[in-house]
Amino acid sequence: MSARLDLSSLLKLILRSATEILAGQAGMITLRRPDGSFAPQASIGLPIKAVPLFEPLWRDLESENKRGDIPDMSLRLALASRATGVPLRQVVALPLEIAGETIGYIFIFRDRGAAFSGNDRQVLSAFADQAAIAVQNASLYQQVSAERERLDAIIEHSGDGVMIINPYRIIQTWNRALVNLTGISSEEAIGRPCYDVLDLQTAAGVSVCHTACPLLRPPEDGRLYAEGIHRRADGLSISLADHYSPQYDSDGAITQYVANVRDMTRLREAEELKQTLLSVISHELKTPVSIIKGYAGTLAREDADWDEATLAEGLAIIEEEADRLDKLITNLLEASRLQAGGLKLQLSYLNLADMARSAVENLQATTAKHTFGVDFPKKFPFIHGDYERLREVLTNLIGNAIKYSPGGGLIKIGGELGKNNTVRLFVSDEGIGIPLADQERIFERFHRVDNRLARQTPGTGLGLYLVRAVVEAHSGRVWVDSSPGAGSVFWVELPIGDEPRDTSAST
Repeated sequence: MSARLDLSSLLKLILRSATEILAGQAGMITLRRPDGSFAPQASIGLPIKAVPLFEPLWRDLESENKRGDIPDMSLRLALASRATGVPLRQVVALPLEIAGETIGYIFIFRDRGAAFSGNDRQVLSAFADQAAIAVQNASLYQQVSAERERLDAIIEHSGDGVMIINPYRIIQTWNRALVNLTGISSEEAIGRPCYDVLDLQTAAGVSVCHTACPLLRPPEDGRLYAEGIHRRADGLSISLADHYSPQYDSDGAITQYVANVRDMTRLREAEELKQTLLSVISHELKTPVSIIKGYAGTLAREDADWDEATLAEGLAIIEEEADRLDKLITNLLEASRLQAGGLKLQLSYLNLADMARSAVENLQATTAKHTFGVDFPKKFPFIHGDYERLREVLTNLIGNAIKYSPGGGLIKIGGELGKNNTVRLFVSDEGIGIPLADQERIFERFHRVDNRLARQTPGTGLGLYLVRAVVEAHSGRVWVDSSPGAGSVFWVELPIGDEPRDTSAST
């Protein structure tokens, strides 16, 4: 019995052995439940459905047993036999006790033969002592196993990554969230050093795990924390933060560390976006303000006598910079409104070909280096949309084509029929082009391509973000085809005559 740790099979073994020893025909074991009451846990020789009806046998048995031996159970057995319809003549019952505490009862029944003797009780008592120890061990093992399974399930299904490592930093546990975060399977991770599997690095490429691991050199504040960039095998880089919690044995020695691993990528991107916004505001807004102040102060000097041409030139520059300042502020407000879900559409039927021609006429005067071409098929379909918003889209795209083709060249605006009842607009240029890695990110807020011309060209990085938001509000999509040095083609696809979706809650 002592070798059995599975409680169910152990109880059956105890009952088979006890009934054989006492020449019984049936048996039953009750065990204490967490609420202190007793309930049947195993039986032999009894109909399963009838077992709960034997409840009179163990009802109030513990309180009576405290006064001495278990009382005569003849009346109890008669009541139970009548309730169940199972003819039983004799019963012997003894408690299963550990350190004076009753953990259950064992009942052995006879339906024929002589009554149980004092010798039978003595034999069962010795057997019950050994059985109680085996039951206690199996119960404890079952509780520990259940608790381990519960903890394993919690760890495995945790929303955060959980890694357990031994004092030598060898990985013992690697949960599902970490598999999803890192792209590393548990089979690849378990048994290997954490500093090899999850080699966090600084932005400069210095290994945090090899040079500043808090487990090797705990900081003065005792906070076991590490953060760095993990580069996945698929090329994606994510920012991870590890919080380590040491576990100690009874002697105070560390037995393992539980590391909670969180994806900090969005938070760090938000912080970077905040810094970018502050940089944009301080640089892009400060420049026109400085120019306006400078010219206004110069023209207002009392010791100067400016001629009309100089005054007109200065005032024109002030007006130009004021318009630029107004556009910057408008774009910032639009971006804020979009983030808050405040984009509203004023719908009407629109002629995109006429809108494109009007946008070209307005912007053609801003450049002497570029030529423009407008190419739309005859009877180009009308669409249902917001005139002002879509005119801003075209103005932004044409303005970018001018800005990022400093050498001049042809800028072409046109349209064509798309698939699935859509139309497509395009704006092409012969400018510097866009690297493939930036072609998705250019539609994000404040993102600008990292090249010399972009750094020298004024801008907030909001124009294409606003373009995408307006196009998607019309149930359309926008993308770019480009190669560095070979120009760019921006495409806008819009549905024909479909009602644009309400973006007040989702945009």
